[in-house]
Amino acid sequence: MGAKGKEIVGVDVKKLLKLLNKAYADEWLAYYQYWVGAKLAKGPMREVVARELEEHASDELKHAGMLTGRIMQLGGEPLLAPQDWYKNTNCGYDAPSNPKVNVLLKQNIKGERCAIFVYKKLAEFVKDKDVITYNMVLDILKDEVEHEDDLETILEDIKSMGR
Repeated sequence: MGAKGKEIVGVDVKKLLKLLNKAYADEWLAYYQYWVGAKLAKGPMREVVARELEEHASDELKHAGMLTGRIMQLGGEPLLAPQDWYKNTNCGYDAPSNPKVNVLLKQNIKGERCAIFVYKKLAEFVKDKDVITYNMVLDILKDEVEHEDDLETILEDIKSMGR
């Protein structure tokens, strides 16, 4: 990163890189959880659920790219091995071993809630200290909040069908 770019980062860069890499690990695991869940989904509104999961997978992959770019700007290196994602994740990974749409939706809602917490904490860490990371985190946080709402809405629609 350039000299002026480094100058404007008002936080411990090593700590920030660790936090960004943990979020990066979460994004890759979330991407795969969404992607494979879309392929396996079974039950009511399966096609709607699969489309939504695929859309969210695409967003998570985009987030991983955004985080990679910032990690590298800060002079760091993104986690290179998938096994490191498991070691560094904040939110973990729920294998979609039960392909029922309501189970998949609940698993992914849980993941989104964790992501919202992670990005809220990350935003608080860099607010008024690193405007570049802060704005990126807010963009990702906005998507995660939208994802949670999308999934909750679909789950509620499925529940109302059974009434």
